[in-house]
This record gives sequence, C-alpha cells and structure tokens, in this order.
Amino acid sequence: MKTELVIFDLDGTLVNTIADLATATNYALAAGGYPTHHMSAYPFYVGNGVTKLIERALPSEARNEDEIERVRRFFKEYYDVHLTDASTPYPGIPELLAELNARGIKMAVASNKYQSAVERIITYFFPDIPWVAIEGQKPDVPVKPDPSIVFQVLLKSPTMKDAVLYTGDSGVDMETAYRAGVESVGVTWGFRPESELAENYANNIINSPAQLLEIIDSKMS
Repeated sequence: MKTELVIFDLDGTLVNTIADLATATNYALAAGGYPTHHMSAYPFYVGNGVTKLIERALPSEARNEDEIERVRRFFKEYYDVHLTDASTPYPGIPELLAELNARGIKMAVASNKYQSAVERIITYFFPDIPWVAIEGQKPDVPVKPDPSIVFQVLLKSPTMKDAVLYTGDSGVDMETAYRAGVESVGVTWGFRPESELAENYANNIINSPAQLLEIIDSKMS
C-alpha cells in the first residue's frame, strides 16, 4: 500500500542530541552529588525517556524513586536552557523531510522525551514542516515500547496502518512499531547498533535518509 504517513522517533533518528543529553545528565549528577560519565556511555542510557536515563546514570544504590526524581529536576533545569546547544539534524534529514512534504506524505514525531522538549527541538530545527502530530512523553501515557503514542498520532491523523512507516534507531522503536501493528524502518546512523534493530525484528534497515524514499517508492510499484 502507498505510504501516507511516516512517524519518526526524535533522538538518534531526526536529530543527534546525545551531546546535550549527556551534558545535562552529567550536570544533574554533579548537582546531586554523584559521579559523572564519559560521553561514550550515553548512547546506551537513552531511549526510554528522561526518568529511565537518570535511573541508568545513577549509582545502583541511589536508584530509588525519590532520588531519581530529585536528580531529574536538576536535569530539566539545565536541559530546558541548553537543549539545542550541540544538537544537530543528521545529514540528509532536512532534505528527506522536504521531499516527503513535497510528495504530500504526512509526518509525525513520537518520542520518549518529555513533551515540551520535543516540541521545542522539532520546531527549532524543522520549523517549515507541517507535522500532523508532535508527541512526546506525557504523564498519562506509557512510554515506548508501549504503542499508545503511535495510536495518539493516528487519532490526530487517521491513517490505515498499512500506509504507515514508523522510523527509529533502537530496539525500543522496532518493538513499538510491532506492537502498534505498523511497518518499521530501523536507521543505523543513531545511538544503537544495527544488531539491536535486527534482533527486534525491524522490517527494514537503512543506512541513509535517502533510502527511506526507496522504501516508499517500492510500495508504489
């Protein structure tokens, strides 16, 4: 079936945010009196929302609800000011989004990052894209891989599931797509290795944004 809607993950898929996430987490850890981590550790800490990021970054003995929330507040205090300092769209992403828009294909974002940060990053880097939905983590919605966030997108932009592609860089994203009943596209330029995408049954794996257009074109033939 012809592709009508592409749902994108944000971090590691549209925008390389790892430096800002790492810096904000290290700030929060230091403010909370804990040791910080090297930047190389963070690709495996992210992907399940800020609360889980803080939990993973904290020493095991400090991973209780109250302490996670205390350090999370330090994170948000910093990240809300610095969320675009070092972040940048991946090469080819602006061109991909422009082409999808030109073709009349709808686009949405489904991220585990908290809602206000998702909105600010997306509108900062991609102000000319007419997103049909920008969905981030909200208190009343389970985080991915629960598929609820995909269903929220489909409520805002009703589309047959066979006409949807869900695109992300992690096993969490591939599982989200599977549980939502939509086709997945795993990208290799993000935070997680290609093996993780394959292990979580990615329907497609691509190495460059332009290859997403090839998948879309193949559905039209």
